[in-house]
Amino acid sequence: MPHRTSRRTLLTATAAATAAATGALAATPSAASAPTTNTSTDRRLRRIIAGMSLEEKVGQLFVMRVYGHSATDPDQADIDANLKEIGVRTAAELISTYHVGGIIYFTWAHNTRDPLQIADLSNGLQRAALAGRSRLPLLVSTDQEHGIVCRVGEPATLLPGAMALGAGGSRSDTRRAAWIAGTELAALGVNQNYAPDADVNVNPANPVIGVRSFGSDPDAVAALVAEQVKGYQGAGVASTAKHFPGHGDTSTDSHTGLPVINHTRAQWEELDAPPFRAAIRARIDSIMTAHIVVPALDPSEDPATLSRPILTGILREELGYDGVVVTDSLGMEGVRTKYGDDRVPVLALLAGVDQLLNPPNLSVAWNAVLEAVRGGEISEARVDESILRILRLKSRLGLFRDPFVSRRGVERTVGSRAHRAAADRIAERTTTLLADPGGLLPLSRRSHRDLLVVGADPASPSGTTGPPTSTLAHAFGELGFTAEALSTGTAPNQAKIAEAVAAAEGRDAVVVATYNVTATSSQRTLVRALVATGVPVVTVAVRNPYDVAHLTGTGVAASLAAYSWTDVELRAAARVIAGHAAPEGTLPVPVQRADDPAQVLYPVGHGLSY
Repeated sequence: MPHRTSRRTLLTATAAATAAATGALAATPSAASAPTTNTSTDRRLRRIIAGMSLEEKVGQLFVMRVYGHSATDPDQADIDANLKEIGVRTAAELISTYHVGGIIYFTWAHNTRDPLQIADLSNGLQRAALAGRSRLPLLVSTDQEHGIVCRVGEPATLLPGAMALGAGGSRSDTRRAAWIAGTELAALGVNQNYAPDADVNVNPANPVIGVRSFGSDPDAVAALVAEQVKGYQGAGVASTAKHFPGHGDTSTDSHTGLPVINHTRAQWEELDAPPFRAAIRARIDSIMTAHIVVPALDPSEDPATLSRPILTGILREELGYDGVVVTDSLGMEGVRTKYGDDRVPVLALLAGVDQLLNPPNLSVAWNAVLEAVRGGEISEARVDESILRILRLKSRLGLFRDPFVSRRGVERTVGSRAHRAAADRIAERTTTLLADPGGLLPLSRRSHRDLLVVGADPASPSGTTGPPTSTLAHAFGELGFTAEALSTGTAPNQAKIAEAVAAAEGRDAVVVATYNVTATSSQRTLVRALVATGVPVVTVAVRNPYDVAHLTGTGVAASLAAYSWTDVELRAAARVIAGHAAPEGTLPVPVQRADDPAQVLYPVGHGLSY
């Protein structure tokens, strides 16, 4: 990516003309926290909309994936994937063919190799967009929740996820984490982040939310959601609260099925609504829909993404939200169960959606919307409403003024020493000590220097960290311990358990990284076998904190919750175990007893210290 010498070197002649014509539309990035209507800006935006073709208008409604690290020169494998799935070779072709209003980045689509490449891709996408007839900049989005959902990895700063921040309970830490994340995304040219998660996780069996939620208390979640909105938008990035009307009490993953939430309207008001109300009060830029059925809110049992009573009746009219509404991915089974891929985008727009995210077949979806407008099922005025909201957001983000980023900005901002140090300190305040009946912790190098670290090694959320056992062992080594890592996996067999038992002999302590332990999990068998050696065993739950319920009674010496297996949270857990930091986190969710779920083993707010 070339060094940035001036704005003129980055803008094409066409883009420069656009910037001159619409300079008054642009606000500074900090103004992104105020999705309010400006009459003079709206007049200018409406003139832009009036000059757009119907095809351009339809395109603005879509946010689409595309394969490749470059807008114009991707690898051949990515060209092949684009041709197969979208019918174009490159991102630039996608933009010129379908006039899309946004692009979403994914790790698996090879969009996020490293910071300079990401910034170069963002600039290339914006150049392609500004080369179009209407010269409209793009919204570039991603899912950078941190914790277990993270698309941009190291050397960018990785921060604790939502439930970890909920355990920390600090509004200032929560806001600062979002500000750091938003500042780095903005430097990369990513201007819309699909975070924070505003779901209230009241179901321990929730397979898709879990630690992506700040916790189970609606008021506590609402407070932290509002702080993250302010943090992201204060950094110049559009924030997105998800998944409306609330995905926290599901036992079905909407990626693979259609969840049904049987909350009454009163329960929804009490449990699910508060975080979204708080986000709206914080002037959030966008809200993402959920592919869930809530019969109390819409008896038709349409998924919320396609429900006019939910999106227009409740979100728009009752809650008074007039910002951008974006669907969750239209490739998920939850939204495809009841209707075909040609009807889903049409019904979503009729329900009140503005942005259609990642349809499985863009040609089918794009043409279906086009024909619905031409045939009168969707009025062009309805389309214009959504485009106005989208262009307002682009204007608030300063994209009409200058959508480009610079190499200097990336090098100065992304993964800076100050950001990484702040992430470590925030993470230390989230680690939760759940049990330490014998007072083993903190471990002393004098009496417990020789450690074995075993357990689960789930794949890195961003593809750039871990594996967890090695990360923990390395962290202990830096703290003056001798530590060996042995990966035993999430389902260790008898041979692997025997190997771990043999490796534990003669050690001073064993640290076990657990991952979603169940009553029948062989991870539980591993822990019991290690305890039987007589060596003290410390467990660290690297995902859901509920693991401890299935390990109570096994004889473990101490149990902690880290809420994620990313390096920043594992390093913090090691420092806490070693006594270089005190455990300050407290549970943001209750942990029920494994043998009697009606009874609470550890309540919200539980957490030990020393």
